[in-house]
Amino acid sequence: MPAVKTCTTIRHFHRVERLTASKPFASVGSRRKAKRSSMARNPESTAKLWLTNPSMAALLSELRQTLAGCQTVLDVGCGDASPLRYLRSAKLTGLDGFAPSLQRALQAKTHDEFQQGDVREVSCLLSGRRFDAVVALDVIEHLTKEDGRKMLAGMESLAAKRVVIFTPNGFIPQRSQNGDLQEHLSGWEPEEMRQLGYKVLGMNGPKSMRGEYARLKHRPRAVAGLVSLAAHYLRTRSHPESAFSIFCVKQMEAR
Repeated sequence: MPAVKTCTTIRHFHRVERLTASKPFASVGSRRKAKRSSMARNPESTAKLWLTNPSMAALLSELRQTLAGCQTVLDVGCGDASPLRYLRSAKLTGLDGFAPSLQRALQAKTHDEFQQGDVREVSCLLSGRRFDAVVALDVIEHLTKEDGRKMLAGMESLAAKRVVIFTPNGFIPQRSQNGDLQEHLSGWEPEEMRQLGYKVLGMNGPKSMRGEYARLKHRPRAVAGLVSLAAHYLRTRSHPESAFSIFCVKQMEAR
C-alpha cells in the first residue's frame, strides 16, 4: 500500500485547521456546523491611503490591475493586516502559520475564510481546491531558498490564472520580534524571478531610501514618502533592479 502523504508543520504551527468567522479556532465538529456567511468581510476604505501610506496605495493599484477578473484569491502568509483586505470583489482565503496574527485577522474580518498551516505545505493543505489567483505578499523572504521554491511550486499548482509574489529586491537583513517569524532568510532578485517565468515590476521606490521593515531612512518621512512615490512612477517601477521591492506576476492560464 502506498504511503499516505501528510501535511507537516514548523515551529509555532501547532494546528492545521480551517477557521470560520463565527467560530475562531473551532473544533472539527462545531466548524462543520458553522455558517460561512455569519460574519461578512468588511473591506476598508482606500480613499486616504494616497496621503497616509502612498507605498501601500501604489501596491494596491498594482494588485487591483493584476487581480482583475479573479473571483477567488488565496492569500498565502496573510498575517493580520494584508493589503488584500482592501479588495472588494474577490472572495479571499487567508493562510498563515502564526496563530496570534491569524486570530487578529479573524477578528478584523480581513478575509472570507481562514486556514492555519505551514505555507511551505500550501498545496497539501488545500489539496483539491483551485483559486483564480494565489498571492504571497512579503512572505517568501522569510523562507530559505529551498523552502521558497517549494512554496512557489505549491502556489502555482493551486492557481488557475496567476500567481503574485511581492518581496524585497535581494536580501534585506531583518530580525524577528517576539517569535513572529519576521526574520529574513533569503533574497530574491528580478532576473531570478524572470527565469522562473515571472514578469517583474519595481515597487517602494529606490532601494537606497529604505531599510529594515521597509522603513524610510530620511526625515521628515511624509516628504520622503512622496519623493519615493514619485521615483517609483518615474523610474523604479520600470527598472526593478534599482527598486526596494519587486512585484512579480506569473500567468498560469496558458498552461
